[in-house]
Amino acid sequence: MPAALIYPLAALAEIAGCFAVWAWWRSGASMFWLVPGVASLALFGWLLAQVEAGFAGRAFAAYGGVYIAASLLWMWGAEGQRPDGWDLAGAALCLVGAAIILAAPRAA
Repeated sequence: MPAALIYPLAALAEIAGCFAVWAWWRSGASMFWLVPGVASLALFGWLLAQVEAGFAGRAFAAYGGVYIAASLLWMWGAEGQRPDGWDLAGAALCLVGAAIILAAPRAA
């Protein structure tokens, strides 16, 4: 599976898992929210481990840009708060950085 597909899926899994913990801890949701939350975080870890990269740190660093953009989409879709221009500019900058990390020519 290519990183362009894995990263958005991993971001969704991580954000959903973290949101489940947030809902339980900060919003008073039932502790049963933790069950799908933990499963979602485990799926996140498995997905991120599928990225073809020579080093885990590089795969994680590139993922960070996707995570930032996905978090803003979550804020908009799940929490009803539309990102402002600064949010969008920052996310675009992070995605460019992630693309550079992934696509840079490197010696084998």
